[in-house]
Amino acid sequence: MEKKQPVPDRRPSWDAYFMEICHVVAKRSTCLRRHVGAILVSDRRILATGYNGAPQHLPHCAELGGCYRDKLGIPSGERQELCRGLHAEQNAIIQAAIHGVKLENVTCYTTTHPCVVCAKMLINANVRRIVFEGEYPDDLAHSLLREAGIEMVQWHPEDEVGEDL
Repeated sequence: MEKKQPVPDRRPSWDAYFMEICHVVAKRSTCLRRHVGAILVSDRRILATGYNGAPQHLPHCAELGGCYRDKLGIPSGERQELCRGLHAEQNAIIQAAIHGVKLENVTCYTTTHPCVVCAKMLINANVRRIVFEGEYPDDLAHSLLREAGIEMVQWHPEDEVGEDL
């Protein structure tokens, strides 16, 4: 006889649901410094996902003997152009473009606050809301997103209040 699972009194909010999916997406990351996942959502539907790592068909840093930026002693949040990898938000936008998915009034869920390059891309991709968990040391990104009027929500799992069933 199959054992029935207990029915929870509450289920996760939409933000908690999508952030949990972001964490699963981040598990595909090949970055040696930080694993980041991002998803683009419209009307509670996932349009695209992305994680950080080297461009397709190119070797990852681990295959090349380590992170180039680590070898140069470059701090987090600086000199992103020296990184082999694309960021999770960039990959999500690229996936939407490859598959012909229109991005309009989108929410981006990401495990880490976007950097300035991703912030500019998200602004031009019609993202209207960003829900992020971890901070990223990039003051210009914060400034541009505020100036663009994008709603920024830092998600804290410990503050999560689910919805009644």
